[in-house]
Formats: sequence, structure tokens, C-alpha cells
Amino acid sequence: MTLGMLMDLLSPLFPSSLIIIMCLGSLSRSFTGVASGATRAALTQHFALANNAADISAKEGSQETLATMSGMGLGMLLAHVTRGHDLVVWVSFLSLTIFHMYANYKAVQSLSLSTLNYERTSILLQYFMEHGEVLTPEQVSKQEHILPFWSSWRKLLRVKLPHELVHLGAKASMLAHSDMLLIAKTRSYYTNANYFLLDKDGSVCIFIHKQAVATDVLKSFVHGLVLARFMQKSKSCHTEAHQWMDEKYNTFISKLKVEGYSTERLLSHSIVWKAHWVYGPLDEKTK
Repeated sequence: MTLGMLMDLLSPLFPSSLIIIMCLGSLSRSFTGVASGATRAALTQHFALANNAADISAKEGSQETLATMSGMGLGMLLAHVTRGHDLVVWVSFLSLTIFHMYANYKAVQSLSLSTLNYERTSILLQYFMEHGEVLTPEQVSKQEHILPFWSSWRKLLRVKLPHELVHLGAKASMLAHSDMLLIAKTRSYYTNANYFLLDKDGSVCIFIHKQAVATDVLKSFVHGLVLARFMQKSKSCHTEAHQWMDEKYNTFISKLKVEGYSTERLLSHSIVWKAHWVYGPLDEKTK
């Protein structure tokens, strides 16, 4: 949104490219509209504790309308005061833009969501494995990364967070013959699971069964995080990860529920690639 407004202000300075710049500004505002709509829907669902999403949405809409009308009035007043003073216009725009971005950052930072996404689950699991307890939503929110440039710097430095070592919904077509041999060695650990894990090149690939439900996806991701953690410490990582899941997973989920977390599903990307496998007469997994 801010980028679109900036392009609108810059467009008169480049008369030959006026249409192109204004179109790009409109396009950037459209992208913002899609993202803000999705974010608003997620937050409305989070705050609708009594299944009153419509009521929350109506109140949010009325507050937004009031804020928009107040902003329009102040904007008209500011435009009248700064008329003919280009420097004052730019100083006002930059000052208000910085304040707007800071206010948005603090608003997002103040959120304490009880849903489980990749990073939130990773933070909770890491603390639980080290201390045997679960952080509250308020404590987790302080450890989450908000600003996108942090991700860019990590990619440049080739630094990966624990949840970035786990790839959920891997394609079965990526499996090579050597991968099938590894799966054959570890298949007994996933006999009763609707997923299986493959450690490959320092990462964990999670293959989801077609019959898997939302709780299976959450369990598979937690299992993948546990396996990724043990991969750095032990050669028998599958054995230790399987043992941990048998002994500690239910306790972990129970403690999450006590702290108010929603453990019915994992907020993840849409899992397009799912596989189907059965056990043959020789207990051999085929696809």
C-alpha cells in the first residue's frame, strides 16, 4: 500500500512513464488488498472465541470505516495546509509512512496467536524438548520473526531455522533408488502412520498419505522436527525420533491444549502432493 502511494506521488515527475508508474502503483495496492484480506480473515477467526466471527467482522468493519473517514478529513486538512510546498508534502508523507509502518509492526508484535504454524510449532517443540514445559502464546510471540529482511539475511548467510529443515508434502516422484533403500530400512517405524519420513541431504522430507487427516499432518511435522534435531546428534536418529514420539508426543499435545493452543491442525501450505502405499505379503512397502 505504501509503495503504491509512493508511486502515485512520483508519477508526475516522470511524465513519459506516467501511465506505467500509476499502473504499477495500482497493482501493488491490489497485492496488498489480497494479503490484508487473508490476514483479516485469519485474525477474525482467532478472536471469534464464541464462534461469533460475523459479529467480530462487523465491529472491525465499523471501526475501519470510522478510521478511514477520520483519515480522509485529516488528509484533506493536511493537503490544504501543505499546498504549494513540495518539501513539506514529502516530509509529511515520509513521516506518516514511517509512523504507519511502525504502528503496524507493533500491532503484529502484540498478537499472541494460539494456532500452530511452522515456526510457532518449532519454537514450542524445542523448548519442550529442553525443559519439559510449554511456552505460553505470549512468550512464543516474542520469539517469532516478523520482519521479512531477517529471512533474506538468513538465506544469504545460508542459516536455516529448525522448521526450515523440514519439507512437508514432498513429491514421491523425487525418490531415487538410494532413497528407496533408506525407506526400506526405516519402514517399520511408520507402519501405523499416515506418513513417512526420509532424511536426505541434511533435511527431512515428509511424504503424506492420501488418507491422512489434519491431525496426521501436525503429527508428521512434529515428527520431522524431532528427527531433524536428532540427525545432528545421533546416527540412529530414526530410532530415537520414533521412541520420542511414542513416549512424549501425547504429553506435548496435552500441554499445548492446557496452554490454550489449537491442536486440531497445522497452519501449512496446501499439500498438493500425497502418496498411496500398501504393505505387500512380504511386508514390503510399495506405491
